[in-house]
Amino acid sequence: MLRWKASMKSRSLSYILPCNRLPMQLMSQVRVYTSNGQKKDLGSEDTNRSAHEETLNKAETGQDTTNAGQKQSSPKQPIQVKVKAVLKKREYGPKYTQNNFITGVRAINEFCLKSSDLDQLRKIKRRSPHDDTETFTVYLRSDVEAKSLEVWGSPEALARERKRRKEAEIKYRENLFRNQRLLWEYREFFGNTKPRSSTATMFFKGPGKVVMVAICINGLNFFFKLLAWVYTGSASMFSEAIHSLADTCNQALLALGISQSARTPDPSHPYGFTNMRYIASLISGVGIFMMGAGLSWYHGIIGLLHPHPVESLLWAYCILAGSLVSEGATLLVAINEIRRSARAKGLSFYQYVVQSRDPSTNVVLLEDAAAVLSVAVAATCMGLTSLTGNPYYDSVGSLGVGTLLGTVSAFLIYTNTEALLGRSIEPEQLQRLTELLESDPVVRAIHDVKATDMGMSKVRFKAEVDFDGRVVTRSYLEKQDIEQLLQEIQQVKTLEELEAFMLKHGDNIIDTLGAEVDRLEKDLKQRNPDVRHVDLEIL
Repeated sequence: MLRWKASMKSRSLSYILPCNRLPMQLMSQVRVYTSNGQKKDLGSEDTNRSAHEETLNKAETGQDTTNAGQKQSSPKQPIQVKVKAVLKKREYGPKYTQNNFITGVRAINEFCLKSSDLDQLRKIKRRSPHDDTETFTVYLRSDVEAKSLEVWGSPEALARERKRRKEAEIKYRENLFRNQRLLWEYREFFGNTKPRSSTATMFFKGPGKVVMVAICINGLNFFFKLLAWVYTGSASMFSEAIHSLADTCNQALLALGISQSARTPDPSHPYGFTNMRYIASLISGVGIFMMGAGLSWYHGIIGLLHPHPVESLLWAYCILAGSLVSEGATLLVAINEIRRSARAKGLSFYQYVVQSRDPSTNVVLLEDAAAVLSVAVAATCMGLTSLTGNPYYDSVGSLGVGTLLGTVSAFLIYTNTEALLGRSIEPEQLQRLTELLESDPVVRAIHDVKATDMGMSKVRFKAEVDFDGRVVTRSYLEKQDIEQLLQEIQQVKTLEELEAFMLKHGDNIIDTLGAEVDRLEKDLKQRNPDVRHVDLEIL
């Protein structure tokens, strides 16, 4: 059977319809929805189509005459045409990004403006990323740029002002450094008359107190042991004097690390200076190995190669007894402090020491424990020398003290290195943090979870979170007036109005998602005080 095809084009939409006994007057029932939301009838859109329709009707009439009696005419039915309306893709260039938001501080610093210049600009309230403030004011970057050109006249003048301010800032920093240097020299010469700072109070409690007590006692022990060695010439006594000197120097280094760790974070060190305690403890362990163990081994080997008699051991015994009492007192102070801290953290004494939770107290504990044992070794070897008259026992005691110090230093180096490398927290604690996130309705899944111990019971937690968009949207809708929202929907008639409606509420939903992230971070910190830094990445 012969078929005719009619091709009709309206804007970007083409229709190809079979023309077998199809009355063309039905084409008036076809409607096209354009991208701007208007509807137009195909039959009334263009008057030039009437001639074309007449020609087609004539051809159809001739066909009907030829095929008369073969087929009855079909009933008239409207044609349903569905058109998918798609928004035109928008190109986001520099002109669009100029409408980004900028804070007042950045506007003043980057565009060399005054606070009074911003009073005339449009102000927009946005959700604050900080816990202590609800909202904060931002400005459109395009408005700020226009205002800066109005104030400075041209981009060249603005660039010159920026360069001048940069040079002035560099000069100010140089003068500040010079003034700080002069102030330090003044204090060194005339004495520091400032009132006691809060950092000094750290040495009257906790690890600071333990370190200061150890410094005083080990300093006195070194002085008396040195006198005993000069008087007796004992190799073991020389090792003990070197041991006390090494302890005094290392604990002074620990005190420096404690004071430096209390410094407030700055832009160059945003996570603070907590690791200074571990660095000081690591250097202390290396110092014990080089100074204490090395000299003790050296003196013991020299004693074996060139033995000489030991004289007047009575004074050496008295000094060793006094050293045993003083070192034992310092050891008890360190043990009590570690027990108290371990009980507060819910850990055993052994776990607290091995995990190096408090490196300063650990160093004092291990050094004093080694000191007590080394006093016992030195006294035993000196006693054997006095009983047998053989000086080799005294040299062997020096080697034993050196070996003991080497073992302690190796343990300190290992534990502090592990802490500085950023080890993970305990699996049980990590599991609690993970379960807290997964039990929240807004979280669909979490991936790539990392929790790092930053030292001194400070944890940094990081995770990639897959949020449930339906729960986030419902959280936003619960804060809206549903009836008013329904009225806004009913007033939408065109695609432009629909786009404006979606952009408005889409922006608000993104703010709601940011608020949910802030809430999760706050919950993690409140329920786990050790967690100080939380980084949640949105998938």
